[in-house]
Amino acid sequence: MVIQDWPAEGLAREVAPLHVHHADDEAWHVVSGALRFRFADEEVIAGAGATVLVPAGVAHTFGNAGPEPSRYIIILPARLDEMIGLLHEADRAEHAAIYRRYDSELLE
Repeated sequence: MVIQDWPAEGLAREVAPLHVHHADDEAWHVVSGALRFRFADEEVIAGAGATVLVPAGVAHTFGNAGPEPSRYIIILPARLDEMIGLLHEADRAEHAAIYRRYDSELLE
């Protein structure tokens, strides 16, 4: 389990382009503030106390939804945590290959 603070960047900020994990679920529990989740055909704002589950196979991205920082708990398998670590270290040109290595795919 990873605990993250999200910067106060407003609605437009997203962690990653729309993507999908073909074999892994992810979940977020919003401790304070609000997170914005974007799916292929829907957008959801989750406020403090809300939990959002994204099952394997569902295209998604997320970011801070308001002017204040958000704090959240992200629940994900160790292999996705490893993938995220690699993405933070790699040049953007390498991201698509890293996603594929972890049975995931960038859609934008």
